[in-house]
Amino acid sequence: MSEIAGRHALVTGGASGIGRLMALELAGLGARVTVWDINPQLDNIVAELDARGREKARAFVCDVSRRERVYAVADETRATAGPVDIIINNAGVVSGRALLELPDEKIEATFAVNTLSLFWVTKAFLPDMIRRNQGHVVTIASASGLIGVAKLSDYAASKWAAVGFDESLRAELHTLAPGIRTTVVCPFYIDTGMFHGVKSRFPRLLPILKEEVVAQRVIEAVRRDRTRLWMPPLVYLVPPMRLLPVRAMDWLAHFLGINASMDEFTGRR
Repeated sequence: MSEIAGRHALVTGGASGIGRLMALELAGLGARVTVWDINPQLDNIVAELDARGREKARAFVCDVSRRERVYAVADETRATAGPVDIIINNAGVVSGRALLELPDEKIEATFAVNTLSLFWVTKAFLPDMIRRNQGHVVTIASASGLIGVAKLSDYAASKWAAVGFDESLRAELHTLAPGIRTTVVCPFYIDTGMFHGVKSRFPRLLPILKEEVVAQRVIEAVRRDRTRLWMPPLVYLVPPMRLLPVRAMDWLAHFLGINASMDEFTGRR
C-alpha cells in the first residue's frame, strides 16, 4: 500500500472534470495537492482543496503541451511545495472527428497534450523520485488506447502512445528505481463534458462511467499500487480479441457498438 497522507501530489488538468475530483480525493486523504491547468481561473479549486484537506493546496497555470513552460512551472512547484511524490498525468483533449475532417493543427495539439506532455511532466520530476527511490506516476490513458475507434483516430493513437509510455517507463524503473510505482488507467467513456453525446449500445456491459466513481477508483489504485486499472471489466477482453482473425475482431467491435459510439458526439460546448 502506498501512503498518501503527507505526500505531495501533482494533478495536471486538475481544475475541472475528473482531474478536479482526483485532486479532491487526494486532499481528503491528507495529500499536499498541487494542480496544474491551462485555465487561469484557479481560485475556486484551491479553495475547494483547502476546505477538503489538511495541507495547503497550490495551483499554477500551465500549458502542458509547451515543454519550456512545463519545466519552468515544475521549478516553481518544487520551490513552493517541495519535491513531488505522486504525478497524475491527467490533462487531455479530444477532437471527435473523422480523419479527413481534422485540421492538421488539431492533430498536433492532440499529441502535444495527450502524449508529449507525459514526457515533459514526468521528466521534470522523475530525477527527484529516482534519488529517493520513491514515488508514483499515473498515466490517464483510455480504453481507446487498446482498440481503435472511428472518429477518434488522433485521440486513440495518442492514447496508444500513452499506454506504451507507461509500459516502457515501468520496465525502466524496474531496474533503475524499483521503489517507484506506475499505474496506467484505461477507462471507457466518462460522463464529463469532454465526451458529451457519446453512446453505448450495451450500457450494462459498457456503461458510460460516472466521473466520481472513476476518480475514487484511480486514487484507490494508487493506494494499492495497482499497475493497471481498466474500466469497466469488459475492457479486459480487448487484448484477447486480438487473437481473433481481423474480420472477426472488427465484427465483434461493430456488434458491441464501439465504432458507432461517437456518432452523436458533441463534446464540451
